[in-house]
Amino acid sequence: MLSDRDITTRAVARGLDPEPCKVKEVMSAEVFDVFDDESVEDVALDMGSAQVRRMPVVNRDKRLVGIVSLGDIAQSAGQARPAAEALEEISQVPPNASVTGTPRRRSDGKAGAG
Repeated sequence: MLSDRDITTRAVARGLDPEPCKVKEVMSAEVFDVFDDESVEDVALDMGSAQVRRMPVVNRDKRLVGIVSLGDIAQSAGQARPAAEALEEISQVPPNASVTGTPRRRSDGKAGAG
């Protein structure tokens, strides 16, 4: 998965020219996803645990159906608290900064990447 943030932090900030740079050089290797029928609060918890601001959304057949962002959650009616809590957790520096957080589970029901 490649986001605008990946391009900014992994290409431009390192002095790489984004034009000749290959996607595999700056993409997020570990992708966490959520199901389309999960609660917004659970998704916010997953985002906080994984310390990510966006997650691919898959259906139960594991087909990509969209992307949800922390901003989407914050704009949902009545969802300000889960978004704020997720942002607080996302913004914390993990004890071992070279290791990303692990969400509660992935789309196959196991902890880790989706």
